[in-house]
Amino acid sequence: MLDDFLIRAALAGVGLSLATGPLGSFVVWRRMAYFGDATAHAAILGVALALAFDLPVTFGTLVVALAMAVTVATLAARGWAMDTTLGVLAHSALAFGLVAVSFVPGARTDLSAWLFGDILAVSRADLAYVWGGAAVVLALLAWRWQALLTTTLNEDLAHASGLDPARERLILTVALAVVVAVAIKVVGALLIAALLIIPAAAARGLSRTPERMAVLATLLGAGAALAGLQLSLWQDTPAGPSIIAAAAILFALSAMFGRVRRG
Repeated sequence: MLDDFLIRAALAGVGLSLATGPLGSFVVWRRMAYFGDATAHAAILGVALALAFDLPVTFGTLVVALAMAVTVATLAARGWAMDTTLGVLAHSALAFGLVAVSFVPGARTDLSAWLFGDILAVSRADLAYVWGGAAVVLALLAWRWQALLTTTLNEDLAHASGLDPARERLILTVALAVVVAVAIKVVGALLIAALLIIPAAAARGLSRTPERMAVLATLLGAGAALAGLQLSLWQDTPAGPSIIAAAAILFALSAMFGRVRRG
């Protein structure tokens, strides 16, 4: 019989994958990897502010991640050089967050959990946040799926179809902020972007349609979460990094399979 904390951890990993699979596909298609990093790194500042003002950590990370995502999206729309801008914002947000955490009594000892995740300590309330956040992200993406695909394919085509690319970017921005807020307890701020990108990248070479890629990315993400938990229990390794390591192995296997299939 599995212990309750293992069941909660497995459910958290699977629930998070429901959101990171389809959203990660858009991150890969739109080359938003560094955008995800900047948003995730800003979450540490949200953790510090939430602890300082005795607010729910999920709320604090959501507000700060959303503020960072909107800032980046606004600068991108104004033509700023994104590689440099994202580099400055991502590392500055992480640095300010780490400095702010140092002023919060008792927070230093818990810092590694926010940086690398602590999925084995997920509570029932955390589980509700994860599945609730995943439901919000899935609803947003399902609602605007075709519009998001059209905008991703070609913004001129989106304009011709009566769509507003800026609005679609905002929807992705909100979805990304929600994922960051609910994922920080599972894999930590430093690894959220990896959970978005790696399963989607693994699914890309095995899929012929966007819908199949999103579904396969979800399955690979869930498989990586369960395999990472098993590795963590088996070898006593950190759970968050173990999940990302399992995802990386799945990516390598998918790349080899894709090469054999093409050959």
